Amino acid sequence: MAILDMSKREPSSPSTPQRAKKSLFSFAKTSSSLSSFSSHIPPQKPSLTFSRSIMEENIDSADTIIKKWDHKESSFEKFTSLFQEDRKEAKEYIQCVKDLKKAMHFFVTQHSTCNKLVLAQNLMQKAMKRLENEFYQILSTKKEHLDPESVSKSNRSSHISRSISVDSSESTDLGNEIQHTGAESISEAERLSFLTMSDLKMIADCMIGSGYAKECWKIYRIIRKSMVDEGLYRLGIESRSSAYVNAMKPNVLEHQVKHWIDSTKIAVKTLFYGERFLCDHVFSTSKKINETCFSDIAKEGGIVLLKFPEFVAKTKKSHEKIFLLMDLHEAIAELLPEIESIFSFDSISSVKVQAVSSLSKLKISVLNIISDFELSIQRNSLKTPVPGGGIHPLTNSVSDYLASLASYNGVLSDIISDSTSTKFSETCFDSPLISESPKNSSVCAKLAWIVLVLLCKLDCKAELYNDIALSYLFLANNIQFIIERVRGSTLKIILGDEWILNLERKVKLYSTKYENVAWNKVFLCLPQSLDPSISSDTIKEHFKRFNESFEATYQRQKSWVVPDGTLRDEIKVSIARKLVPFYRDFYEYYMVVLSREKDLEVLVRFSPDNIGNCLSDLFHENVRSRSLILSSSTSLSNSCVWQCIS
Repeated sequence: MAILDMSKREPSSPSTPQRAKKSLFSFAKTSSSLSSFSSHIPPQKPSLTFSRSIMEENIDSADTIIKKWDHKESSFEKFTSLFQEDRKEAKEYIQCVKDLKKAMHFFVTQHSTCNKLVLAQNLMQKAMKRLENEFYQILSTKKEHLDPESVSKSNRSSHISRSISVDSSESTDLGNEIQHTGAESISEAERLSFLTMSDLKMIADCMIGSGYAKECWKIYRIIRKSMVDEGLYRLGIESRSSAYVNAMKPNVLEHQVKHWIDSTKIAVKTLFYGERFLCDHVFSTSKKINETCFSDIAKEGGIVLLKFPEFVAKTKKSHEKIFLLMDLHEAIAELLPEIESIFSFDSISSVKVQAVSSLSKLKISVLNIISDFELSIQRNSLKTPVPGGGIHPLTNSVSDYLASLASYNGVLSDIISDSTSTKFSETCFDSPLISESPKNSSVCAKLAWIVLVLLCKLDCKAELYNDIALSYLFLANNIQFIIERVRGSTLKIILGDEWILNLERKVKLYSTKYENVAWNKVFLCLPQSLDPSISSDTIKEHFKRFNESFEATYQRQKSWVVPDGTLRDEIKVSIARKLVPFYRDFYEYYMVVLSREKDLEVLVRFSPDNIGNCLSDLFHENVRSRSLILSSSTSLSNSCVWQCIS
């Protein structure tokens, strides 16, 4: 590789002589003034003479090794990395630079002649140029050992963390130390990663200690920022405008949100985490440089990454979009502790602020959608009654929506807990559907409130029926549907058994009211007691009225439905237990009187078995029209009605 010219790579950096002049200004100033007062220097003490001798030896030793690896004086045509060629000599090189610095300090403080000082100054310039090139070479050619994933894995290895926690200047060779941890405890990739990190730290410590901090962190910043930007690009994280996100089609937005969540977990847990650890390690001797470097590297990418959820929160609201918003809220909330830890510097706090801002915007959007959903229930203007008192579309859609919301219980708890509590009212239904809820939680209260809003609306829908009995059946059906939907979802855990029991009481209440209103006329057609003294004509009149009333009631209710099988059987059994035995007693007692009557089949159209068969035929959806008079030979072994009353 050709010799690296750092001045070309960083135009804003000063040239080598300029850097030397800036870094060693005090040395030059001292050197220029030595000739004017050298004749006044008192005779040196023996201890100073000995120290001077040691310092001169340090300069001579440094001269040998620095010139050996100076590309201008070496015979190598291509750049050869000192740290890759000979790690032991690389450590000696670093040590000689430290000794050279001590020698320069000695000659300045002792006002010695400037010859050795000028030599030391020139050597320092060459050494810093060499280390600058080495630093760049390691960062640019060993990216695979410094990628965030390798660094993250290495840092999370506890045995390696203990090794790296010791400062390089005070520990033995990190490479040897890692090798002694055992082959089974560390992978080759981790070993190479830590060797590379150790080399960077040694160079950074040396350059910072020698006054070349700016040159060091500029190189680091340029290369590592490109790594972070490339990593984000590979994850599909790009800067987008609010208008661009708002123009996305729903399916595209959903795909982008899911992709963002997956990518952000990698970006935070691996990319930024690894970059922060690497920066902390390389610049551990200077908190200020560490902070400046990481801020320059990660600030822009972090803000771009965490801005996307805020844009999504500002898109056009829809009831279904709430789930995307909660997915985003959950992802950020889960990563927030790590975001706060990684971006803990004051200079990069804007990334944390962006994360909190996105959470806030998402929360507001979720609450607004829930409020809009409540209003949409109240404003539902469908005026057409559901045929047969079946399940209203509003009941179906609201129940499904609440079941889906319940699956986000944890997220909703975070979002709703701080919101203004709803002023609950039970003007539509007088039972304590909310106050007796087993969990005093904001989510439970909110969902129970929405159910109450739905029940109030269903009460209004029931008024659309001309038949009061059908209105009650409609309410029983829809509340039973809500109960089953709650039982089959996370809503059961949130709302609790007591809440369900309250609704079950309402189903029982409305089904009883249906029975009383729908079948009361039929019961009134039969005498309340069996009187042997009543005339044949009176008996005939009772049978006639019963035939007409039962047939009319049956025909009217053939098109009514009870979709829930359990509720359907309960209602039919309840009616049958009251009507069939009552009619059987009347039938058997008075048939003896009418046995000799002509056209008996016209007078007595229903046997007790026929009544049971007709009741069994009720409330089935899409039931075909059947003959009113069923054959007495029909098998009723599978009829739950006859199982319960026989």
